[in-house]
Amino acid sequence: MSAIDKIYSNKVGISFFWKQQKPMGSPKVQLVFRDIGFLLTLNELKDFSDACRITEQSQCCNQCSDHQNCRSLLLRTPSDKIDLAISKDELELVQELINGTIFRVELQHWVTTSGLN
Repeated sequence: MSAIDKIYSNKVGISFFWKQQKPMGSPKVQLVFRDIGFLLTLNELKDFSDACRITEQSQCCNQCSDHQNCRSLLLRTPSDKIDLAISKDELELVQELINGTIFRVELQHWVTTSGLN
């Protein structure tokens, strides 16, 4: 784990910066959940968060009694060629992971640019 700088984690995944990443413009965040990793910019993370919100509002599966095993939701990802079959519980955790990551990245950027570090 010494090759990374952890940003945020929860029960479903983790987000981090790679230490060897060359700082050019906006650094990319590695977001990992299940067996999937995404290397995303802050704007792509925000788009992913929006996709979670839209999925929750438009596709919420209320008739399932087993939310853990029912993967009836289709979550769009920042890649226009990849969507994920996901459960309602996973969707909530993925959205928390993404939003927690966005918050911490923006907070770190604000602290760094305002000279408070």
